Amino acid sequence: MAYNIAVRIDPPEISDRDMEALEWKREQLGEDFYVMGNNWLKKNEAGYWEMYVEGAPFERGVVNGKLCKELEAKQEKAFVEEIQKMIPSPFYLRFLKYFIAWFNRNIDQHIPLEYQQEIYGASFSADPTYNFIGPAYHRKLNYHGAHDIGHALQNMNLVACTSLASWGSKSADGQLIIGRNFDFYVGDKFAEQKLLCFVNPDDGYKLMMVSWPGMIGVVSGMNEMGLSLTLNAAKSDIPTAAATPVAIVARKILQYAKNIQEAYEIAQAHQTFVAESFLIGSKEDGQAAIIEKSPNRIALYYAEDEQVVCTNHFQTAAFSKDPLNVQHIKESPSRYRQKRVLELLERNEDMDPTKVAAILRDKAGLHDKDIGLGNEKAINQLIAHHAIIFKPEDKIVWVSTDPHQLGKFIAYDLDEVFAQAPGLREKRSLLLDSLSIPADTFLTPKGFQRYERFKTLRDRIKVYVADQHSPLNEDELKELERINPHYYYTYWLLGDYAQASGAFEKAISFYRQALTKEIANEFERRSIQASLLSCEKK
Repeated sequence: MAYNIAVRIDPPEISDRDMEALEWKREQLGEDFYVMGNNWLKKNEAGYWEMYVEGAPFERGVVNGKLCKELEAKQEKAFVEEIQKMIPSPFYLRFLKYFIAWFNRNIDQHIPLEYQQEIYGASFSADPTYNFIGPAYHRKLNYHGAHDIGHALQNMNLVACTSLASWGSKSADGQLIIGRNFDFYVGDKFAEQKLLCFVNPDDGYKLMMVSWPGMIGVVSGMNEMGLSLTLNAAKSDIPTAAATPVAIVARKILQYAKNIQEAYEIAQAHQTFVAESFLIGSKEDGQAAIIEKSPNRIALYYAEDEQVVCTNHFQTAAFSKDPLNVQHIKESPSRYRQKRVLELLERNEDMDPTKVAAILRDKAGLHDKDIGLGNEKAINQLIAHHAIIFKPEDKIVWVSTDPHQLGKFIAYDLDEVFAQAPGLREKRSLLLDSLSIPADTFLTPKGFQRYERFKTLRDRIKVYVADQHSPLNEDELKELERINPHYYYTYWLLGDYAQASGAFEKAISFYRQALTKEIANEFERRSIQASLLSCEKK
């Protein structure tokens, strides 16, 4: 059944000349290779989609939409299906849709006109299948707040990123080096079509960003001036009114800033509706800093030594007494992950790209403790949409390939890419093969493939607990424990299964075992304790 959104958002005005871009046609020059004028989309030999777009905002949007039409339709399908899994109640989904529509009723007033025009241009190629959610332009505006909505739904663990930077004496060659995991998880299908965008705007700096079809905002990227940016979520109240999505603020920084101070001034000029850390690396400054921004406050954090670690809490004096930040440090895994990164940095002071990749792939807890695969206290939670490494002074970037940050890291020289990109008519490689970083040794049948089996059994237990259909046999339950014996969630799942089956004594034993493990956050600890208490009363 269709539920039309009553809130109206008018599209931006577009000149007749710019509207002519809607008549442009996409050409296919080969398998997975499409061009429109100087613009193109192709899949590289590592399985990554690469796209180059140039020109005025509306033109860029039209080209983006037409080049990625099929990819974006799959992306929207994956996003909507995952939200329906997370929120299976049709009533609550309908409520959430209307809430977001009302909440974002003035979102266009908070997005710079340039990006309104770019999003509007792309909306002409949107899949009409999802018009029941809202008009294409309206949907696309709201999707650019998906990272922010992840804040409002924090208990679903959609956003939990880690980033680090070293320079000077802490770097192998003295140059700034930055790494980050983007742990924004909306299901495995959402991460299947990652997109490397190389953007040559008619105003501002050329830039690259790791993204997905339909997204013009930035979560990880670097510009031609050697300024890099990554986003890390911080603790926020549920927003009460529309403001600028953090990915749009990040896009503006990457397009118009060449140093830390300019990035700070752009961030300061926009109100956001969630709290966010922007880790900025700067060739001009020769170092990194963190812009800490909440809806009501902003501060700039410079590390005392030549390295900085950013997880999901604020570190400046300006936020030291903020109740939300204090609570988040106490109850979330953010401080624990930060300590683990610092522990690994102390062992590897001369940081280079291979060492950064090793830290981003680390699955252990403090002091190398086995805390289970998938634990949110680990740097590598095996959910990353992507990992990325920057060398701003050389303008080289490394991007992880599937799965998560475990596949090899492919390398690009931004100067070389932008020299070759305009008008590309043959499907040649833009990669720096000599600088690629090998895949993680965890990619073995006894490593990642076993963890995939754990996820399959996990999901089956969730289905059984929800509706008591399709029970698992005893061997499968033992297999779940055997695959991931140090993970608290393993025993939480087994406890939930036993409780749903009416085996309360078994459930009590499993819940107690879960409580002896390294639990990611206090919310989950309290949830396990509540389930234990419920069984003890039976």
